[in-house]
Amino acid sequence: MAISMTAAAAERVGSFLQNRGKGVGLRVGVKTTGCSGLAYVLEFVDELNEDDQVFEDHGLKLVVDGKSLVYIDGTQLDFVKEGLNEGFKFNNPNVNGECGCGESFTV
Repeated sequence: MAISMTAAAAERVGSFLQNRGKGVGLRVGVKTTGCSGLAYVLEFVDELNEDDQVFEDHGLKLVVDGKSLVYIDGTQLDFVKEGLNEGFKFNNPNVNGECGCGESFTV
């Protein structure tokens, strides 16, 4: 069980953490919402919780709670630029479908 990130995502996350000046790493999780049921959540981690699992990639820590890991195991976090748009993209092998707007997914 693990999650990872591309070099582009690691560069962006590292930049955010450096500018922030503190933090253990980046939390990657899911919450119940949207048309399809689940949506990704990204937030900085200052303290680890008891049920957190920590994965290190490109020298950075990705933190996932046990409940979210079931849905995102094997996911690779990427950072992409498409025209004027840029943002994080989740390459999740567990996804069975996504809503039309791309904000939520089903497993």
